[in-house]
Amino acid sequence: MTETRERAITPEDLARLFVERSNARDAEGLAELYAPDAVLAYPPGSATVGREAIRAVCERMLQHASLPFRLEKHLPTIRYGDLALTSTLPADGTGGRVQVARRQPDGTWLRIIDRPEIPTER
Repeated sequence: MTETRERAITPEDLARLFVERSNARDAEGLAELYAPDAVLAYPPGSATVGREAIRAVCERMLQHASLPFRLEKHLPTIRYGDLALTSTLPADGTGGRVQVARRQPDGTWLRIIDRPEIPTER
């Protein structure tokens, strides 16, 4: 039986759904927030390409995550047609989180590029 999960109606929904699914340790649900050909810049310094590879990275990440994750403050979303640049101010001091999302034919949104951590210069 396939589980039906909430879908992102706005680009900003993606961050909330990411936090909710992370806190539920739902790696498959996290991967569903990404387009089939998405690129995730995680682990830091590498690129993970494709939903299945992203699911595997999420599984490993959740095994070591200190939960719960908290929803971070959104910065203003920048839209260009069916593309949106979203970002949040990270609570953990990693310097920044940015994502590019694309509107799907049904009107929902998926991440296509995700850089969850931008290290700050120290």
